[in-house]
Amino acid sequence: MPYATSLVDSLKRELKLRGITYADLAGRIRMSEASVKRMFSQKNFTLQRLDDILRAANIDFGDIAQSVHDESRLFSELSFEQEKEIIGDTKLLVVAVSVLNHLTVAQIVQVYTITEAEVVKYLMQLDRLGFLELLPNNRVKLLVSRTFRWIPDGPIRKHFREQAYGDYLESQFDGDNELMRLTNVMLSRQSIAALLDRMNEMARELSQQHQEDAKLPFEERFSVSVMLAARPWMPKAFQALLREPESAPRPGRQK
Repeated sequence: MPYATSLVDSLKRELKLRGITYADLAGRIRMSEASVKRMFSQKNFTLQRLDDILRAANIDFGDIAQSVHDESRLFSELSFEQEKEIIGDTKLLVVAVSVLNHLTVAQIVQVYTITEAEVVKYLMQLDRLGFLELLPNNRVKLLVSRTFRWIPDGPIRKHFREQAYGDYLESQFDGDNELMRLTNVMLSRQSIAALLDRMNEMARELSQQHQEDAKLPFEERFSVSVMLAARPWMPKAFQALLREPESAPRPGRQK
């Protein structure tokens, strides 16, 4: 992730921690709320404007810069071999995902049929893999960044694509805390690029919200799986009705 983008994300987190909304900030720096939202969404403002925001929110630039530096030292992905080892043992995968969701050893034992001794064994294995650092009293320090993701075509993504996608999409998506929207559109290349940028931004915001909600009691947090996807695609039934593209006429022979 570009340094400037990481810096803006760090600033947004700091504003949220201080309870400063875009409306609050707009009043302090004498801008409209819409302009402030657009500025943060586009991550495009001058050094003078950055200075105005820091002063208005009483934030030290060194703090957000240090946050970006700390984040840059963490893993955003594992290696293929690391993922292969994790996916090779279901309980190890469960513990890895649980740790990403900030569950303690006691909470993992409470939710899954895995003993405390097994959880600790798997935490030691994840420590060896560099996924986390196992601290005294079985506390855990994650060594992956806020933007951590599984390798796009790696062992874990393949596993979920083969084993879980069908089950995930079987729902009618009409229950509590469920939503699905399928929208088929035709866009320019520029609009598609803007769409993908917004989807990446939403993924970053979800990751940030995940980190913040980790401070809440375990009983107040619920598992939610969000799938963001976009690609050139049409149903096979539509494809079957497509006309073959006409071949360009060959130039005639000159006599």
